[in-house]
Amino acid sequence: MFWEADTVFHYLDNAATTPVRPEAVQAALEAMTQGWGNPSSQYALGREAAARMKDWRAGAARALGCGAEEVFFTSCGSESDNWAIQGAVELNRRRGKHIVTTAIEHAAVLEPVRALERQGYEVTYLQPGHQGEIAPAQLAEALRPDTVLVSMMMVNNELGTILPVREAAQAIRQAGCPALLHCDAVQGFLKVPFTPKELGVDLLSVSGHKIHAPKGVGALFVRKGLKLPPLVRGGGQEGGYRSGTEATAQIAAFAAATRLGAESFPEDAGHMAGLKAYAVERLAQAVPEAQVLVPDGAPHILPISLPGYKSEVVVRFLSDRKVYLSSGSACHRGRPSHVFAALKLPKPVLDGALRVSFSYDTTREDVDALVDGLKAAEEQLFPTLS
Repeated sequence: MFWEADTVFHYLDNAATTPVRPEAVQAALEAMTQGWGNPSSQYALGREAAARMKDWRAGAARALGCGAEEVFFTSCGSESDNWAIQGAVELNRRRGKHIVTTAIEHAAVLEPVRALERQGYEVTYLQPGHQGEIAPAQLAEALRPDTVLVSMMMVNNELGTILPVREAAQAIRQAGCPALLHCDAVQGFLKVPFTPKELGVDLLSVSGHKIHAPKGVGALFVRKGLKLPPLVRGGGQEGGYRSGTEATAQIAAFAAATRLGAESFPEDAGHMAGLKAYAVERLAQAVPEAQVLVPDGAPHILPISLPGYKSEVVVRFLSDRKVYLSSGSACHRGRPSHVFAALKLPKPVLDGALRVSFSYDTTREDVDALVDGLKAAEEQLFPTLS
């Protein structure tokens, strides 16, 4: 629960963005008011900022489980995805023009892949099962000698389904193809356990505002020894890969959020999993018509549907009751979500799709408010005739 202008509201859209941790706010404030020097400057203030940058990078690397030299700060997860995809195909441009990804990736992956498709690359889009699952055998069958990139997300942002990234790495090795493996781990970082080495990935993207850091910061893991083409050329920051004066306040906050998130990860994951189970139980009791679309998967995402009721109408109805959640991107500018559409759900279920997402500070009272709101929506709203 949160309080804003003496009003209690219930926030259940943590897969969209998270409230910034107080410690991350404080870290950003200190970076702006005390350590505001340019890390490239050679005098004391600049050297102090550079030393802080080194510490922040090391902290983010510890949370990711990789080397500090493998972490490159970006402005967001979308930038990290775009850089990974474009850099990988440029690095492998002489080895082939085939890409494999899934039909349920985030737009930050699908849009750059589609742009490459328009430039002559051939793309295989792996289709999911009814709960968003991708079978490892699908990927193994799709690999070819000219496959230069495989991009597979860790956790689907709308369904919570966990995809077989580790198995993808094994399939690439067994096939002997030159493909680099990229993973969009924006919804997996500090939600499910992993390290890049355990996964066997070459590139991995994360975002700050999904883990209680501010918007405007993310990171890309680049496997040591992989010489990715620079994203931005200029003054040589970020090892020459992404030039431009570093956003020290955002990076300081990101480092603080990753440190705290890593320290409390087991407890936080258990708390979210418990809330998810509690929500499923309460829905079954109070709103039996509601359908849980993916009961398993990551602990923080629960996709449900109130069949026969338009999700955007339900979202507005709940918002009036100070309960905030998402239509799960089920309606984007009037069009169905590509993720839910890929599941081939019946139209009433697709129309009523909602995404509930938890965090370490979500409470049972928030879940109760959601269930009460959905029960009221069912009683007070008219179902659609479509």
